[in-house]
Amino acid sequence: MMTPHCPLCSNPKSAEYFSDNFREYLHCSVCDLVFAHPDSRLSRDEEFKRYEFHQNNLDDPRYRSFLQKMSIPMLDRISENSSGLDFGSGPGPLLKQMFEEQGHSMAIFDSFYSPRDEVFNNTYDFITATEVVEHLHKPLGELDRLWSQLRPQGYLGIMTSLNLPDQDFSSWHYIKDETHVVFFAPETMTWLAKRWTAQLEFISDSVVIFQKVPQE
Repeated sequence: MMTPHCPLCSNPKSAEYFSDNFREYLHCSVCDLVFAHPDSRLSRDEEFKRYEFHQNNLDDPRYRSFLQKMSIPMLDRISENSSGLDFGSGPGPLLKQMFEEQGHSMAIFDSFYSPRDEVFNNTYDFITATEVVEHLHKPLGELDRLWSQLRPQGYLGIMTSLNLPDQDFSSWHYIKDETHVVFFAPETMTWLAKRWTAQLEFISDSVVIFQKVPQE
């Protein structure tokens, strides 16, 4: 069986990393991404059924607190009356509400709940992707598209639990969700920053913010 290429950097020589009763995981030595073997991915219908179990209530203070991991550092960086996009907004677009409460405008996109491709005809001052990139089957295409939608000096915030060097992958809660298929390490984020010639800030073990800086 041929080893699949890395879904982020297309490296053809990914190596075996870990396997459990459900899946085989591979590691890319170029961008440090770990990914589930494509043969183990759920179908789109199966994936949607898993998402329907999520409880993302707009009135849930715990959900709001969770999303503040992204909103607070982003709000600290963007200018007044900024225009944003929440990529992977889910069934309850609370992040949109949170930014609009602070005077910003925000479009939403979700491939299941709000598949509005017209949002990609616009550019934005900031883009958020909270707990979505780990679900992407083709992460490079999606992330490059988001980056292209950013205006100069704009910010792209990504929230996903990072696969840290001292992480015990076998017991990590993040791999227990079968809809999670790609796992970013800090070095993966650094690889993306180099690709985009972006400034990168690690806000926490689960939040990073890229800034699009002018090229000389």
